[in-house]
Amino acid sequence: MAATSSFPLSDGWTPVTGIVMILCTVIAIAIGKSTMPNPGVGQALPMPEMFGGMGWPALLATTSLGHIIGILTIVLLDSYGIV
Repeated sequence: MAATSSFPLSDGWTPVTGIVMILCTVIAIAIGKSTMPNPGVGQALPMPEMFGGMGWPALLATTSLGHIIGILTIVLLDSYGIV
């Protein structure tokens, strides 16, 4: 017996999906950079000026949040037939 899901399933990756994920990740980095009290704590990135002086922990935290927001946004847009 095949498993069924009540969630809408995407047709796969498209360039629009990638753009949505990139935008959500950039927004999460901006939010994290502006709200974290010490984003530069921890091991420094190879080019810290590119990320505004953020360290590895802050970068990993903000990009993880960006991917979570991106996944939710893509599922929402897909349920409306936009993506």
